[in-house]
Amino acid sequence: MTTDSGLEHKIAATNDHARKIPAEVAQEILRAVASIEYGSIEIVIHDNRVVQIECREKIRVNQSGPSRKALKS
Repeated sequence: MTTDSGLEHKIAATNDHARKIPAEVAQEILRAVASIEYGSIEIVIHDNRVVQIECREKIRVNQSGPSRKALKS
């Protein structure tokens, strides 16, 4: 899956009321979204800074057994 440069631009965009997200943080968020098939991404913020990105991946199981993509190292 490729990242959407428009989405990256929106994440990094600033205006009078928003703070700029550092490029490396935006890349980590996009990498997390791109790597997950089913699940959720939670971004933890303290003092107006992203301090943690949590990924919860769901594994879909069908009746013939687990259907899971290969684990990444």
